[in-house]
Amino acid sequence: MNKHLIGSVLLSLLLGACSSSPIKDLPKVEDKSPASANAGVAPEASGAQTSGQASDSSSSVNPLKDPNNILSKRSVYFDFDKYEVKSEYRPVVDAHAKYLLEHPAAKVTLQGNCDDRGSREYNLALGQRRSVAVKKVLNLSGVQDKQIETVSYGEEKAHTNCADETCFAQDRRADVFYENE
Repeated sequence: MNKHLIGSVLLSLLLGACSSSPIKDLPKVEDKSPASANAGVAPEASGAQTSGQASDSSSSVNPLKDPNNILSKRSVYFDFDKYEVKSEYRPVVDAHAKYLLEHPAAKVTLQGNCDDRGSREYNLALGQRRSVAVKKVLNLSGVQDKQIETVSYGEEKAHTNCADETCFAQDRRADVFYENE
């Protein structure tokens, strides 16, 4: 009985120690859309806002679809048999976190993918771990669970007839998809 009580207390302490506060210093997302009022002028020179907020209703360019905006980048790539978000993809994930924080009604699905090496079951599990890894980074930035769904496609979306590492590397990813887009 004492072992169970001690175990419960230790688990409570461990879970309490795991809590964290949102990251405050998220990168600024620039609105480089051509429809902005100061098109062709550097945001710093024009005094334009670079907070990543969508422009007013007169602008028809969605920052999520603007190829000049970091939010158009939707894939986070992983090393072979790994599911840690690499530092080179943190700015992309942080930019999506900032967007989600500024748009609380927005929802994303994170789709984990693998190359076709390994068993179907293993690849489904690895794909899920990859999507959850991106979700954890979003959560640490303050994004709520209700805005994020994770799913694994395993090797279902893998390129067929891959013969080299470059091809395999394209399949090891988590993709960000926004609802109603």
